[in-house]
Amino acid sequence: MARVNYSRESNPNTSSRAMGYELHVSPKHTREICTAIKNMRIPAAKQYLTDVIALKRAVPFKRYTDGVGHRRGRMAAGRYPVRASSEVLKVLVNAENSAMDKGLEPDRMKISHAATKQGRTIRGIIPRAMGRATAKNTETVTVEIILEEL
Repeated sequence: MARVNYSRESNPNTSSRAMGYELHVSPKHTREICTAIKNMRIPAAKQYLTDVIALKRAVPFKRYTDGVGHRRGRMAAGRYPVRASSEVLKVLVNAENSAMDKGLEPDRMKISHAATKQGRTIRGIIPRAMGRATAKNTETVTVEIILEEL
């Protein structure tokens, strides 16, 4: 696994950060989740992700909307990406724990940066008839979250 740098700098005295490397989740779902939780406070973001996992609130899809149905609320298209939400929640909890280790108050912090990057592609094949094979690749995602005090 190669070392991946953060895409944004932050003040180490007033911020904390966490990154999840090569997570086996959908890149499109993860991008939409990061867009939805950006600029939220930590308790609100944790509650939002918990509600998405429990299928109570949908994540609005802004870019990847082809074939996505409408959901109740003020959104045109949305889904409930459970696996991606649980992985992003783990990264958010790691950033919160990092803030507590630094002596910062997590309840007074907000998510100033949440982004995804393309991870390594895990190659795979599906054997087919007549000696042929079809590619079955697994995309991975790197998620980075930076928290800053208000």
